Amino acid sequence: MTPESVTIVLPLPAKVLQPNCTVATMGGRFMKAAAIKRYRRLAKEAVEAECIETAPWEKVSVKARFYFKNTRNRDPDNATGSLKAAYDGIIDAGLVTDDDYEHMKRMPPVFGGDHNYPRVELAITKVT
Repeated sequence: MTPESVTIVLPLPAKVLQPNCTVATMGGRFMKAAAIKRYRRLAKEAVEAECIETAPWEKVSVKARFYFKNTRNRDPDNATGSLKAAYDGIIDAGLVTDDDYEHMKRMPPVFGGDHNYPRVELAITKVT
């Protein structure tokens, strides 16, 4: 890692964070809200643990690498949508000012397999 880039490792997003997951009950909505809050906090803590002295960055590029237990085909749009809480956590940590497309460019996700350690790696690079 250079001072102008950082990679954070997070667990795979909960199924309830996927855009296609519908929650019809009040209990389901509470469960989704709790999952969003938890994932957002995990991303914030992961960025803060990197102790980036040059933050905030004006523009960043984010490349997501998903590692699942199996190598089935995945929907890139759903994968990207499930990371909304993580992007908000990056903002909360103060690494970048906003998660709009002017400040945070999201690259297409890459999928891989790791049976022992499923995870998502977010490579965040400062764009000049």
